Amino acid sequence: QVQLVESGGGLVQAGGSLRLSCAASGRTFSRYVMGWFRQAPGKERDFVAAITWTGGSTYYADSVKGRFTISRDNAKNTVYLQMNSLKPEDTAVYYCAVDRSMSITTMDYRYDYWGQGTQVTVSS
Repeated sequence: QVQLVESGGGLVQAGGSLRLSCAASGRTFSRYVMGWFRQAPGKERDFVAAITWTGGSTYYADSVKGRFTISRDNAKNTVYLQMNSLKPEDTAVYYCAVDRSMSITTMDYRYDYWGQGTQVTVSS
């Protein structure tokens, strides 16, 4: 079992930045792919970014490419999402998730464990 706790959300003006953190506990964290998803009110949950366990490979949704950066610190069992140049359309609840496979996927059903989410609100 893996437990995930997100933090770092909040209210920010358009053009601002936030850094989300996701602390993992439980089973071995460092071997897993970690991903970030988001869900806006009335919309489906969307893939945002993912990173392999070595940190050597990352993948981003087109909507955040060039603005968001995913990283991880396996020694701290933590994955991060640095969000810059935020836009009102980035407003959503952001979730981190664990995929026990070795390859990155954008499909949420492939992820085995989820955090409770953290709210990000970007004002115009």
